[in-house]
Amino acid sequence: MLDERLTEIIKFIKEHPNCTSKELYTDLSVTLSYATVKRLIKQLVSENLVCSTGEGKHLYTISPSYEVLHPIDLAEYFQKEIDERSIRNTYQFNLIKDVLKKVKPFTSEELGFLNDLQSTFEKNKESLSSNIYAKEMLRLAIDLSWKSSQIEGNTYSLLETERLLLEKETASGKTKDEAIMLLNHKDALDFIQEHPDYLSPLTIHGIEDIHQLLVKGLEVDKGIRKHRVGISGTNYKPLDNDFQIREALQDLCDLVNTRDNVFEKALMLLVLISYIQAFSDGNKRTARIVCNAILLENGYCPISFRTIDPIEYKKALLLFYEQNNLSAVKKMFVEQFEFAVKNYF
Repeated sequence: MLDERLTEIIKFIKEHPNCTSKELYTDLSVTLSYATVKRLIKQLVSENLVCSTGEGKHLYTISPSYEVLHPIDLAEYFQKEIDERSIRNTYQFNLIKDVLKKVKPFTSEELGFLNDLQSTFEKNKESLSSNIYAKEMLRLAIDLSWKSSQIEGNTYSLLETERLLLEKETASGKTKDEAIMLLNHKDALDFIQEHPDYLSPLTIHGIEDIHQLLVKGLEVDKGIRKHRVGISGTNYKPLDNDFQIREALQDLCDLVNTRDNVFEKALMLLVLISYIQAFSDGNKRTARIVCNAILLENGYCPISFRTIDPIEYKKALLLFYEQNNLSAVKKMFVEQFEFAVKNYF
């Protein structure tokens, strides 16, 4: 959350667009030194929440990225029940093509942090033999298969998942579908490691192929859905027209293919495949695998999501569905990338 001083500055700029730092200093409702006002404005500009225009005397306005990026406290947001929340309850057609096209989701500090972690991963990887690296990748694949399935309600424990994936031994008291879900994750991860450039460039067909690997053998419709779906816990209603869904997926592919930064690509895929809900089931699973495919394709550390709380994960996505706000998913992404670098390689 923004502290009181930053919140007051944001509020003032909203009410007085194209204001100067001097006007902020003079008229703010909180008492701050001029040096502090300038420092806080600089922080907001660096976080893509405020725009600065003009030379010499800078004028400040709220950034177009503000609604997408400003921090929202999940606990506070979900204190309101589902029908009490004021939300964007339908798919926003301008979100991908117009809004996100102009958004840089990570601040320079966040990118610096992620790039430092990636450098650590690359150095660590260089010191590993091919055999040890393969073992670490297998360990991460087991963790990812387990956690990604757990998020979807799978009741296998991590140890039971390891036994299933390594020894093909199913756990007693579990359903056949639970085992299939886990085995499909491993097959999808093996596929993207064996074909690292399969999603380059990203295409609708490629996303559909990953989805088919993940739902193979399960009673899930294949391909782009042609019927309405609901999402538990929210009044957000995804598109229900297969032509519009396909158009939304193409917009996503275009957005990702025109981005240079790998972290931005991975984050956008993680959240937008889930948001579009192109399939009758398996959307979030597909998002997690495709996100990792982009990381692996570019030599980046993959993410297992192992320490994610499933409820907090779903809340972060619901926040995006309802407010188109990336802050919670972005925080989760950064934390999980850090965990992966520090705990696998």
